[in-house]
This record gives sequence, structure tokens and C-alpha cells, in this order.
Amino acid sequence: MLVDGKPSKGAHRLRVSEKIVVDAQARPPMRAEAESIPLDILYEDDDVIVVNKAAGMTVHAGAGNTRGTLVNALLGRGQTLSQGGDALRPGIVHRLDKETSGVILVAKNDFAHAKISEAFRQRLVKKTYIALVEGLLKEKQGRIELAIGRDLHRRTRMAVHRQKPRSGLAGNAREARTDWRTLAEIDGTTLVEVQLHTGRTHQIRVHFSAIAHPVVGDTLYGAASQIRVGAGTGRSASKESETTTMPPLGRNFLHAARLGFSQPRTAAWIEVRAPLPGELHQFLKKLSEVAGEDSKRIDATLAPYL
Repeated sequence: MLVDGKPSKGAHRLRVSEKIVVDAQARPPMRAEAESIPLDILYEDDDVIVVNKAAGMTVHAGAGNTRGTLVNALLGRGQTLSQGGDALRPGIVHRLDKETSGVILVAKNDFAHAKISEAFRQRLVKKTYIALVEGLLKEKQGRIELAIGRDLHRRTRMAVHRQKPRSGLAGNAREARTDWRTLAEIDGTTLVEVQLHTGRTHQIRVHFSAIAHPVVGDTLYGAASQIRVGAGTGRSASKESETTTMPPLGRNFLHAARLGFSQPRTAAWIEVRAPLPGELHQFLKKLSEVAGEDSKRIDATLAPYL
């Protein structure tokens, strides 16, 4: 930046009539670049590849993040990917949040991309998640149907939009449906299996936060940074219970455990599972231990997901 033709320091106080010239440098365009990153491949054929994405990995390049993405890792293994969509997102037909682990389906060619995208639009893809949420849910199963749109006050967040009957949806809000059922209660938390019927950004996280049961570890949507066990939140807890603070989980307790879809060329039904990550399993075992509960009960509950 020049002031009256001379370089200016940041502390310079502008005066009336001074001429300011700013030389704005364009940022180099972002692009997907091949990187050598190990991947856990769950299924692969000529049309699709299914990956068990680790928590902490971004699916594709975006603002402030161009390295270490799933797309870069796929390109790094010499993988051909569909090119029909965004140049930064070759092959990507759906996404998982950075701190969500589990099954993600990728298209190898434009034919598969189109067929799978249409299946998602028609809600023919079955998506099952495992989540640990704060608090004890009143019912054993339920449905959350709240429209989701961008949070107008915090742009990094999404928010539910509650509307009156027949009033329509406001702004960029889109209908969203999440079904859930309780798998187990551990002290003041509930382990749930979740079925997504729509695929809005942060949907599970936003929906459970909206009903005052945020996903454990998800501080963006109101979860505590650390769980307090025995804090009078369990069904049998008393006010005199001693409390223990669990170590931070370091991620959201949300895992895409299972994905079912029709093979785009043959229409054969394919169901792929991603085992619950070790850090989530160990967190549940530790939580059970601290809460004085039998960890074997949790292991039995988790058996289909390990």
C-alpha cells in the first residue's frame, strides 16, 4: 500500500487529502493436487471406491485448507475420478465433516457420478451413523424434522429454522429429517444410531444441538469441551455423587458406520461398513468404567459396529 506515492507503515494515521494506492495481489487458484496419503479402502470396483475416512481429514480443498484432503489422497494413488462436478471435488458425490469419520462413497467416472448423485437426490442411499450425545433422551427412538440453513450470525455454523405451518421456509433453509434410536445410556450421555434421510451440512450435529443434546465433543454446537461423569445427569444419579472429568475426546463423537447403495451400472445392492474407530471405542469403555458400569454391556451393544 502506498500513501502519496510512498510505502506506508501499519501505524500510519491517514490525513485528509492523502492519496492511497493498494496493489491487491490475486491469490493463486486452489486446485486438487496428488499427495501420498494412506487410505483405508473398504470397497472398490470399476465405477466407485468407498473409503473409511479418518477424523481430521477434510474431504476436498476449501478456504484455508488445500493439503491433506481425501481428494488429494485419492489422486496420490493414481486414482481416476469423475470430472463432471467442481474441479476441486473430482469424484465427490457427498461429504463428511472434517471431524466425522467413516464411510464415504466416491465416483470414478462421470456415469457413476450422475447415477449416484441421482440416488442421493431420490433418497435411495441408506446412511447410518453412530453418535454419542449429551444428556438422556426421553424416548427410545424419535425423528427430528427441522429445516436447516446458514446461521445468520455465525457463518461457520448452520442453524435450524423453525417456521409456522404453511409459512414456507425462510432464506436458504432446506427441509431436513433425522431418525434415531437409543443403543445405550452411559451416565449422562446417550449412544444413538442415526439414519439420515436428507444430507444437509452438519445435519446430525445441528439437529441434536437443537433439541439440547449436542454431539459429545462438538463445541461448535454447544457441547462441553469435557464430559463430567456423575454430575447428577444420569437417571440414577444423586446430588451427592462424586464427579469425574473425562479427558477431552479431541474430535466429535460422530461416525458414519454404514452406507448402502445400488451399484450404478448393475443396480446390485452394496452395503459397506466402517468399524467404530479405536479412539471412540476406548472413550466409551473409559466412560463406562468411570461411571461404574459394566463395559461388557457396551461391547455387546457395539458388536455390530466394531
